[in-house]
Amino acid sequence: MKFYTLITALSLTALSATAGLKIGDEMIDTHVKMTSVDNASLTLAELKGEKGTLIIFTCNKCPFVQAWQSTMVELGNTYMKKGVKVVFINSNDPAAKGDTLENMKKMAQKEGYQFPYLQDSTSEVARHFGATKTPDVFLFDADNKLVYKGAVGDGGTSPTDDVWLADALEALLAGKDINPQETKAVGCSIKFR
Repeated sequence: MKFYTLITALSLTALSATAGLKIGDEMIDTHVKMTSVDNASLTLAELKGEKGTLIIFTCNKCPFVQAWQSTMVELGNTYMKKGVKVVFINSNDPAAKGDTLENMKKMAQKEGYQFPYLQDSTSEVARHFGATKTPDVFLFDADNKLVYKGAVGDGGTSPTDDVWLADALEALLAGKDINPQETKAVGCSIKFR
């Protein structure tokens, strides 16, 4: 009986750990230290934005990320100046597809990131958030409550003019309801460690 109880408890723990964040949930794993492309050790608590925080789980090689890269960087660089802190997180195993910290540094420099790009060295932050794809977007308000999650926009590897993240950011800053609050993240699966 004890063995069954232990297995059941472990199964429930695994389910709750992978369930991920839902709209209205508070940001988690804010204490976890992650290495940035400038070799700093940073936590999400240290990176909280005055008007909100945008976290995008991304990587270096995924064709979906490459298709949306210029849009994501433009939004990131623009909204950093408007009081929304932007953080890109790479949770892929560095052995998979070359997602090493060194390659992350090259990507950030090449693309002109004006915001932190962090390495989730255990993939646990992605697991706890419920991120499964690259890119996978999580937008929090000034109170650290999740207000939008999912895709950057419509179109997969062929982006359209429907950039849901841009609409969500504008609504957040204007104090308006975000619609839609949730979309389906489309991209490459995160290569969990």
